[in-house]
Amino acid sequence: MFTRKIINIFFVIGLTASVGFAQLTSSSTMSKVGTTVAQFLKIGPSARALGMGGAFTAIDDDISLLHWNPAGLARMTANEALFTHTSWIAGTNYDYMAVGIKIYNVGTIALVVSSFGSGDMDVRTVDMPDGTGEKFNTSDLMIGLGFARNLTDRFSIGGTVKYIHQRLWHMTASTVALDIGTLFTTPFYGIRLGASMSNFGPKMRLDGRDIKFAQDPDPLHEGNVEFVNAQYEMLYYSIPLNFQLGIAKDFKFGEKNRITLAMDAVHPNDNYEAVNVGTEIALQNMFFLRAGYKSLFQTDSEEGMTLGAGLNYRLYSTVILKIDYAYEDFGVLNNVQRFSVALRF
Repeated sequence: MFTRKIINIFFVIGLTASVGFAQLTSSSTMSKVGTTVAQFLKIGPSARALGMGGAFTAIDDDISLLHWNPAGLARMTANEALFTHTSWIAGTNYDYMAVGIKIYNVGTIALVVSSFGSGDMDVRTVDMPDGTGEKFNTSDLMIGLGFARNLTDRFSIGGTVKYIHQRLWHMTASTVALDIGTLFTTPFYGIRLGASMSNFGPKMRLDGRDIKFAQDPDPLHEGNVEFVNAQYEMLYYSIPLNFQLGIAKDFKFGEKNRITLAMDAVHPNDNYEAVNVGTEIALQNMFFLRAGYKSLFQTDSEEGMTLGAGLNYRLYSTVILKIDYAYEDFGVLNNVQRFSVALRF
């Protein structure tokens, strides 16, 4: 009886979120690509998850679930810290750090920090297209605090509150966002179902000295006010709200070997819907091989096949070093390769 109630709650949450997010687009044929800011929030931080094509919403026991589904943090069996550095496309850089602490009989708390930087670029104007001699750059920052808890031995919930800050030369914008998620292990062959909503929060607007200027309101006549301080009117833009439903199943052969199959359905507010699929093969809980495909059925996507591998090495009796690698095909943008290092203790 209680299991049935949990299932009903899970699907009510999923149905309600689906209806709400369906209203984000004015037309099923409009992708709204390029209409949101803080795009760094969409970069997957974990080489393990990216090796599986980003199909990670229904996976459990991994600190990087802070990005895909914070409810999975409740299934962590030990404390864990994750560090990722990625040389992203177009010469940009992305860094991610997360730490999760398991508090028994309470839940799991986690701290996450991520940053994105463009490096220095030339300032160009209409009059000086080759550069003015000045340099500018952009940088993004996200700091979050998450918590997850098992309500039963099958049903988990979690959430993360995030502070988001963007800087473009001398202009800045900030907001606060929320991630929430649920994870349910069904009584049907141990199949897991996950649902998450990421980056739910107010819009952002740039402000700073770069939008301010002095203007003569009546340049054709003399004797009136010569200069008036003015500024460009900047618009508010949404952050990349995302809703995901995931399903995953582990197939075990032997005590320490398994194959995991996973699939996510993704509904973003700034693109078409897509499907991510992936698999992970674990050998002796030490060696891992992964493959997946990202953004299936999404129109004009440059993302595609992903591959990955991993190694878990026991340093001490309760300390495990996890090293993961992922390769992601980005079409005309070539590819992205990333390494993640995690410490479980």
